[in-house]
Amino acid sequence: MVKSSSARRAPKTSPPPAPPTGAASTTEEFSIQVIRSKRRVKTASARLINWHTLEIRVPEDLPERELQQLLPRFIEQARQWRARLRPLSSDERLERRAQQLNRQLFGGALRWRSIRFVSNQQRRFGSCSSVQGTIRISDRLMTVPTFVLDYVLVHELAHLREPNHSPVFWELVYRYDKVERARGYLMALQLEDDLPGSPDEAEPEGE
Repeated sequence: MVKSSSARRAPKTSPPPAPPTGAASTTEEFSIQVIRSKRRVKTASARLINWHTLEIRVPEDLPERELQQLLPRFIEQARQWRARLRPLSSDERLERRAQQLNRQLFGGALRWRSIRFVSNQQRRFGSCSSVQGTIRISDRLMTVPTFVLDYVLVHELAHLREPNHSPVFWELVYRYDKVERARGYLMALQLEDDLPGSPDEAEPEGE
């Protein structure tokens, strides 16, 4: 998360226009959404919702001029945050991580044709086609801790062996020792509707 900053301390550089409250605007790098809150008094904060979306929360009565002055600082913080995460964002790094988990948890027995990040998964964090041997991971996971990304990777890797959410499938997933911690992290982000399936549900295979 991008660190909080005082709403009354602002740089003097000329920022790009901020969108209206609750609306989104797009810069060359980010889609920016501003949320005004009655509970905030003096501070403003920002965080990356995903690789491309920057959410900014400010006090309800913050003058528009001060909001505009805050934008460059938050955009620069978001750039720095993404730069630190970028080594985890490439498909090549994703492939290497999947191979490592395959060796650690599946004895290196799993095989797939391709694994990569995609931007078109808004209702799911990952998908797997065991027939085609393809795994797709939502690019929203570029900004989560490694143990959360690992959980989703393990979930999809297990589908290469068990296409459905059977008891055998969940035995494979629970070889990973941070399953509950990772699911808790995702639920804390209020994204539980996007979680990979829970043990008592069955979903059709597909991307």
